[in-house]
Amino acid sequence: MKPFAVPVVTLGAAVALIAGCTGEAPEPQPESTEIPKEIANAAPPPPAVDSIGTPMKDRVATIALLNKRNNISRDIEMKPGEARRIGDVVIRLSACERTAPWEDPPETGAFVQVVVHERKTVGAPLEWRRIFSGWLFKNSPSLNVVEHAIYDVWVKDCKMSFPEGGEQVPSGAPAAAAPSAAPSPAESPSAAPAEAEAAQNEA
Repeated sequence: MKPFAVPVVTLGAAVALIAGCTGEAPEPQPESTEIPKEIANAAPPPPAVDSIGTPMKDRVATIALLNKRNNISRDIEMKPGEARRIGDVVIRLSACERTAPWEDPPETGAFVQVVVHERKTVGAPLEWRRIFSGWLFKNSPSLNVVEHAIYDVWVKDCKMSFPEGGEQVPSGAPAAAAPSAAPSPAESPSAAPAEAEAAQNEA
């Protein structure tokens, strides 16, 4: 009588077999977060912004990223000069700006650069391609749009404070009253010396 042949099952095949029997999907591979060397120093200079409030380097922008393939979106908080990589996408922030509470209409914007690891054409090698560089606006998104088949990027907030308020004001907060104009003559520093000089001449 011939001996029975015992099949040899590898550990990987056994794990796959168990996962198939239990109906559980395999764990997803971790996304790459390291900025590639070839684009690490390719950041554009920050745009010149003449504004008041929190210094540019201390502001915090919230940028949203949507993957249209799996419909997964996430919020990314970053400061000007920083870059974040999520899988095949690198988002770099150069500046963010928000109108003061007393300005109308309110607006929030961010100057971003989006770089995607993809093929330029079918059959071409993978490469890092810049698909967008410019300002994105929260309340006027149609002014500038990230046009890509897989990814969508938009600005949600820019945390900063203003001298009049002293606290960070969310971009959706109602507008405050406009600051007063020039001080009245009685409050002006030059008014007191003028009155003293007039009194001395009358004496």
